[in-house]
Amino acid sequence: MTLPAGQPTFDRVVTRLGEPLEAALDRALTGYAEILPQAALLLDASSSGVMWFDDGVPTHATHTGTGATGTDVLAELAATGPFRVRLVSLSADNLHHARPDEATLPPDAPAKRLAGDESLARRTRKRAGTESDGSTDGGLDAVEAFLEDDEKIRAIRDRARAEAKRRAEEWGFDDLNASSEQTGSSESEERDQDEPSRM
Repeated sequence: MTLPAGQPTFDRVVTRLGEPLEAALDRALTGYAEILPQAALLLDASSSGVMWFDDGVPTHATHTGTGATGTDVLAELAATGPFRVRLVSLSADNLHHARPDEATLPPDAPAKRLAGDESLARRTRKRAGTESDGSTDGGLDAVEAFLEDDEKIRAIRDRARAEAKRRAEEWGFDDLNASSEQTGSSESEERDQDEPSRM
């Protein structure tokens, strides 16, 4: 997925996503946040979460690596961190042409699920014009169900491990790992041989 060019307004590594979410709201951002998790940072990979904003309110979310959309993106990001986050401002026309229509999410779900910040969630609901505290119940149920699904969580971790292994092989780290494992095995055998002499 190619993200549209725009005006960057925020670009830093954060341990929690409350800071960029609050910055987007305070700046009434119309555009998107590109969220690159720790694993991708370490592996120099391009897989990232993308959250789309209209006047500071998150409206859509996509994932460039897994193809997840909406609240499923929040579930995938919730288990990772820290993150490198870029906020990019777009014109309203560019935003509406770029964001995928099927990837909607409740406006306050990111503040609740990714930042755990009810105050920010309340401010977001107010900006979005959704007054009810229960406005995201359906979306949150979907996220919670995802997080409780061990099989899906394992699948995410397996994809991350596979990507890490592929990168390590590209960089020649597989030989180093094999050497380390062999050294560790030898040391373990030596300890096992020494133990009877101490009894």
